[in-house]
Order: sequence, then C-alpha cells, then structure tokens
Amino acid sequence: MIFDQLSLKPGDHFLDLGCGPGEYAIYAARLIGDSGVVYALEKWDYMIDGLAQEAAAQGLLNLKPMTADITEPLPIKDKSIDVCLLSTVLHIFDLSKIEKTLFNEIRRVLKPDGRVVIIECKKEDQSFGPPKHMRLSPEEVETSIAKYGFKKLSLTDLGYNYMVQFEIHRP
Repeated sequence: MIFDQLSLKPGDHFLDLGCGPGEYAIYAARLIGDSGVVYALEKWDYMIDGLAQEAAAQGLLNLKPMTADITEPLPIKDKSIDVCLLSTVLHIFDLSKIEKTLFNEIRRVLKPDGRVVIIECKKEDQSFGPPKHMRLSPEEVETSIAKYGFKKLSLTDLGYNYMVQFEIHRP
C-alpha cells in the first residue's frame, strides 16, 4: 500500500532517511531499476553494513547505503531526489531541536517537483511501539514541516501508522 502511494518509477532517485535494516530501500531499488538510485542513510554502521551485504547479495547496484546522521547536513547533491522517505523516524528526536536542519536539508536535496513522505505511529496508546508521549500526530508533523516551505499533499491511514506526503510549496 505504501509503495502504491509513492508511485515510484524507473529512473527515480529515492532517499530513505533513517533506513534501519533497509527493507524500504531494497523494495524501492527493485522498483526504480538500474536507471535510478536509492540512497539509504542510517546512523548505525552495523545497519549500513548489513544493508550493503543484502544489496550485494540481491545484485542491487543502484542501492547506496551510507552511514550518516540525518540531523546534520546530508551527503546528497542539491535538487537530486524525487522522493524522500522518513519511516517511523521523527518520533525518536525532539522535533523542535532538529526540524530546521532536517527539513531545510530535505528541501535542498529534493527536485523542484519532489516529495517528502513521512510515516509515523498514530498518537494513541498501543501495546507496541513508542510510548504515546513520543508519538507525533499528522497535525504536529504538518505544523513543523510547513515552517520550512512544504505543503501537505495527502494523508493515508495505514492501520497502526499513518503516512503523510508533502511537496515544496509554491505560492
């Protein structure tokens, strides 16, 4: 359902921020093919090492795993990304402390018609996942990212999670 909404196509450039073990990055790499590229950024070396091994085992030469702190400037060229994904990542941080750098960097690396896609756990009590006080509602995410020149395109209910897509706002 997520990738149906993302509408990735061959040749796209996809950025997975806080990719963890890289399931989304691997799936995206298959969809976009050799004419595209997937950058998968994660702070933890062991995750990136495992993803690099898996990508090599699957012959995914278009997948570029990189160790990087997503709260710092991103090692990605300006205006080079079609879709940027942050899946269950934002709740880990104090958003008020990282939003300026993070969202300005995402804006910098997105192509003019690019999108940023955020998946987060619904802000409700659940028997798994982060505690409710750490969760972000779609409205909180939208309020935060809108300050950096983004507007909401869509909101999708994913069951326990939600997905919200944004584009660069053009007045």
